[in-house]
Amino acid sequence: MTVRPPQSFSNPGGSRQSGLDILEYELMAERADALGRHGLKVEKAIEALMELDHPETTPERREALLNAAADVVWSFFIQREICGLRSNRDAIERYRIPKEVVARLGVVRKPRT
Repeated sequence: MTVRPPQSFSNPGGSRQSGLDILEYELMAERADALGRHGLKVEKAIEALMELDHPETTPERREALLNAAADVVWSFFIQREICGLRSNRDAIERYRIPKEVVARLGVVRKPRT
């Protein structure tokens, strides 16, 4: 949500930035930086999924890798929404997120006892 001061408070010359403009710029920069960090985490998680192809990967390890990737991708999608990016299709294609991971997005797992 963008907050703008009333026109009566705006600068007639328009050359000086208001405190709200500066704050909005800083918030936008922080959102972009956070999105980039989340994107790197997604890349690492998808790269870790290459271990699924090894024949010695146990079913427990497979589940752990898929769940970890789903959690990272879910956080990435939330950050994208914060930045105003509503569709995730392009991110799924760009990062080559497997369908197995997409199917697990947003799932709350019970801790094993």
